[in-house]
Amino acid sequence: MLEKMMKVLEERRPGILGGNEYQHFSVLLPLTEVNGNTAVLFEVRANTLRRQPGEICFPGGKMDPTDSDEATCAVRETCEELGINQSEVKKLVPLDYIVSPFGTIIHPFVGILEQGAVFKPNPEEVQSFFTVPLETLLSQKPEKHMIHFHVQPDEGFPYDYIIGGENYQWQTRRMEEHFYFHDGKVIWGLTARVLSHFLELIQENCVQA
Repeated sequence: MLEKMMKVLEERRPGILGGNEYQHFSVLLPLTEVNGNTAVLFEVRANTLRRQPGEICFPGGKMDPTDSDEATCAVRETCEELGINQSEVKKLVPLDYIVSPFGTIIHPFVGILEQGAVFKPNPEEVQSFFTVPLETLLSQKPEKHMIHFHVQPDEGFPYDYIIGGENYQWQTRRMEEHFYFHDGKVIWGLTARVLSHFLELIQENCVQA
C-alpha cells in the first residue's frame, strides 16, 4: 500500500493547491505600430458592462471549454473585442501568470497586432481604444499605493478550536497597486500590474542591453 501510494504521487504533476476551484482568464498586451513607433494598445470597457464599466484594460476574458489553451483564449478574446482576424495577431509570448486573492488565475501574453489591421471594436464590450507609445510608458515610473486586506471570520467561527481564540494573530496581506497616467486617463489594477511586469522585462533585457 505504501509503495502504491508513493507511485501515485510520483506520477502526478504538482499544481496549485485548490487550483481546480480557480477560474482561468487570459489577457493580451497588444503591441502595434503607430507613425513608425511601437505602441501599446488599451481598451476602454463599455459603460454597460456589469463589472468595471468604463475602466481601462487589455483585451481578454475567461477561458471557454472550446479554448485549447490559455494562448488560444487570449487571441480569441482579442479578436472578438477588437473585431480583427486571428491571423492579425502575431508572435504570442507568455508573461508571468498571476494567482489573485479572488479565486482567479490570469495568464497574460504579449502579442503583435499586424500593421494595417482595421479595428472594429465590439460595442457591447469596448467603448473605445487608444494607444500609448512604448517609449512614453518606459519613461514613466508608476505611482504606487498599497491595499491592505483584513481578516474577518464568519459569525460563529469556532475560536475555541484554535490557540489564542479571539486574540489569534492572523497573518494579514497587502497588495501593491500601480497607476499610470496618459492624457487624462488612469491605467491601474490588473492592467497596470501586467503592464509594469512587461515594462520591467523590457527595461532589464532590451533597453539596458
